[in-house]
Amino acid sequence: MIFRQLFDPTSSTYTYLLGDSGEALLIDPVYEQAPRDLALLKELGLRLLATLDTHVHADHVTAAWRLHQSCGSSIALAEAAGAELADRPLRHGDRIAFGSRHLNVRATPGHTNGCLTYVLDDESMAFTGDSLLIRGCGRTDFQQGSAQQLFASVREQILTLPDGCLLYPAHDYRGITVTSVAEERRFNPRLGGDVDVGDFTGHMNNLHLPHPKLIAVAVPANMRCGQPEGNAPVPDAPSWAPLTLRFSGVWEIEPMALLEHLDRVQIVDVREAPEFIDQLGHLQGARLVPLSQLMARVDELDRERPVVAVCRSGVRSAQASVLLAKAGFGQVANLAGGMLRWKLEALPVASDSV
Repeated sequence: MIFRQLFDPTSSTYTYLLGDSGEALLIDPVYEQAPRDLALLKELGLRLLATLDTHVHADHVTAAWRLHQSCGSSIALAEAAGAELADRPLRHGDRIAFGSRHLNVRATPGHTNGCLTYVLDDESMAFTGDSLLIRGCGRTDFQQGSAQQLFASVREQILTLPDGCLLYPAHDYRGITVTSVAEERRFNPRLGGDVDVGDFTGHMNNLHLPHPKLIAVAVPANMRCGQPEGNAPVPDAPSWAPLTLRFSGVWEIEPMALLEHLDRVQIVDVREAPEFIDQLGHLQGARLVPLSQLMARVDELDRERPVVAVCRSGVRSAQASVLLAKAGFGQVANLAGGMLRWKLEALPVASDSV
């Protein structure tokens, strides 16, 4: 069996690829990472049968619809979630085959009402979504969540698996990749040891966490299995640089990719003048055009050359990318993570002033 654990750094989401005899499944695919996943499937000689979401996510948009459009894969998630476009609604006890192997579906509601855990046929590994994280669990305060229900789900459906069963969550924010039933049964501070339902509900009901930043976008989109509003088609990837399409419709370029293409593009820095020469510095050859002036100065740019918009974090430059595209620029990208990412990756900056 082929197994790969993939990671989306923006949402700290793990996507899992399982393959056997030329057939594959993807668990919790991320919209922006669909090109990566398709490339891997092609390299490994696998045909994608289905995408499986562990639940309706609130922190990223699923790639289920996008992958279905690309290769005809089925879209599977919990029937209880009530999502549109899912052509394979799943219930507790269902079986999902790929090659000579299969996953067993276990309903594990509590984080949301439609959470599922996928267990490999020999119970050597299970994919728990947000129901059970490494030394933690998903929150229970929205999307029909229930602390009591989650406690029962984890204790009865996950921690009853064999001690050596490896558990793979949908997220980890510290870079830890895997745990086991024995570890979580002993060391999970919320659900392991002698914790009872009263301890757990008391803890979960007093977390008072802010809602995920993307919840207003992600949940409605995931209720459509990742289909953009209006069934807008996914545009072909530009050829001038390796770009990633965000669900917002903005193409992004990673810092290292931009460094390799600096001599071929126009860099438009949309920060204010004092920021251009602050401790973050600016890119060699960048033109300073504050976002508030961009549309008035758009004729200063060459419409025939690709444009990369830059700001501190990637937020203002994403808006600049949208404005430039609306103004008729056909080759526009946003620098992923802005100058913060550029500096974090220790890439070169210019030292000249405005």
